[in-house]
Amino acid sequence: MQSKKAGAAKPAQRIIKKYPNRRLYDTDTSTYITLAEVKQLVMDSEPFVVRDAKSNEDLTRSILLQIILEEEAGGAPMFTEAVLANIIRFYGHAMQGFMGSYLEKNVQVFTDIQAKLSEQSKGVTPEMWAQFMNMQNPMVQGLMGTYAEQSRTVFDKMQEQMQKQTEQMLGAFGLKR
Repeated sequence: MQSKKAGAAKPAQRIIKKYPNRRLYDTDTSTYITLAEVKQLVMDSEPFVVRDAKSNEDLTRSILLQIILEEEAGGAPMFTEAVLANIIRFYGHAMQGFMGSYLEKNVQVFTDIQAKLSEQSKGVTPEMWAQFMNMQNPMVQGLMGTYAEQSRTVFDKMQEQMQKQTEQMLGAFGLKR
């Protein structure tokens, strides 16, 4: 999926058009692409947006959810049924906005830790990785401890924010805690 003009400046965000026949058209390469190729754009951290070809409506979220659905249906799901059920329960709940923010921040922290570990492990063979993971290395424990601490910090900040908003709301109605 290379640009059709090697010397042409690439747009800041790749535009994928979705047609009524459910085909996806990459305006950067002027070719139809598959969902697997859209997944590769995600894996390559390529900025893109998926738009309905007629209405220009942003369909990016629905395409990303479709990719997740295919991955989950594919063999080694990431989410258990219990996790999925709990996520569903947050829709329409007063905590929905906070849950989305909490998950987003936690995934970002986990991604940052993974990137640090990956950077530190360049040149490590698969055999060395197997030994490393089997030893329950203190470094791994330290990284997971850091992740847990950052996760708790994010949750604490969310709780503080909710408490402030509640107090403001009660104050607006002339009620004090």
